[in-house]
Formats: sequence, C-alpha cells, structure tokens
Amino acid sequence: MNAPHNDPQGGPAVIRLATIRHRWIAVVLGCLAATLGHAAGPQVYRWVDSHGVVHFGDHIPERDAGRAQQMLNAEGVVVGQESAAQTPAEIAAAQQRERAAEAQRVRDRNLLNTYSTVGDIERLRDQRLGMLADQIRVTSQYLDTLNAKLARLRTEAERFRPYASNPKAPPMPDQLADDLVRVTGDIHAQQQNLDEKHREAATMSTQFADDIARFKQLKGIH
Repeated sequence: MNAPHNDPQGGPAVIRLATIRHRWIAVVLGCLAATLGHAAGPQVYRWVDSHGVVHFGDHIPERDAGRAQQMLNAEGVVVGQESAAQTPAEIAAAQQRERAAEAQRVRDRNLLNTYSTVGDIERLRDQRLGMLADQIRVTSQYLDTLNAKLARLRTEAERFRPYASNPKAPPMPDQLADDLVRVTGDIHAQQQNLDEKHREAATMSTQFADDIARFKQLKGIH
C-alpha cells in the first residue's frame, strides 16, 4: 500500500485497513459467485484450517468439517455461523461443570429454605459436633479399657510358652490365646472407628463453615 498523501484541500487521504479487507472479501465472493453462476448469490463459507489459513468456498472440506465456520452472502456479510465441534473431553468437562452448577443451586435453595439466620446454622453445628464429641469420648474410653485388658492378658501370657523364659513352662491355654486374638482385633476395630469419627468431625466443621460463608453471601451479610 502506498504511503498516505494529501488531497487538493490539504487533508490526509488514509485508506482504512478494514475497508481494504472488506473490499478484498467482496472481490473473492464476487469471483466465487461468477464461478458458481448462482443468480441469487452463492452460499459461501469462511473457515480457518488447522494451520491458521483462512479459506472461502461453497462447501467445507471433510477434514475441516468440525471447525468453526461462518456463512457469508455475496456482499461479504455474515448471515450465519457454527461453533467448532467439541471433543469428547470438552463435552465431558462441560457436563461436569453443569452438574456442579446444578449441585450449587440445590445447595443454595436448601440453605435458604432451611435456615433463617446464621445463628440457626451455628446452633445445628454445635449440636452435631457435640454428638460426635460424645461418641469420640465414649470410644476413647472403651479403647482405654481394651488396652488395659490386653496388657493383663499379655502379662498372663508370659507364664506360658512361647512367651515364657522358662523352657519348661506349660503351653498357653486355648482360651487365653483366643482372648489375646479377640481383644487385639477389638482394639484395631475401635481405633479405626475413632479415627473415622475424628475425620467426620473435621469434615463436618469444614462443611458448616462453608455453609455459613455461603449463607452470608446469599443474604448479603458482611
């Protein structure tokens, strides 16, 4: 393009890039119309291939069929367009986002329908955490009892083979061996139960904190 020059009145005569582009498209479309020979104007498509090259034509090649495209009339005006086809991963991600959004909408409705004030949420939180704390305390006390019993059983087991230092010690009675196995299993089960209660309490505390924060947001409470 030549450098801008002054007209006889002294004003700059600048040709805009957009105008040049529009005229260029019109020329291309005009050539396509002449080639195709449609009196009412052809159905022309504009698309960008995988290499970033812009194409115009009366149909989309199969290799580019899934790409975003625009439909233009003979004057280069966009009269329709289609978005690029989504990949399975993109479709799955969109569905996951929609499920998450719907879950959030349901949660918001439940919050607003269940509670009137932040105090309502806090009272329910304290009640449920208090119940868990009681369960944790009872389980801990039971574990202490089981551990004490296991200690007594182990002391008794030292009188018998194979734990006794005396090679002439009698073999361990079956009942004692059964008690050792049973109490050891009970301790393992109760310890797992106690750990789960602690995790449940931590999760519950976090959930209630999130509920309170969201409730305040929905209610505009600062």
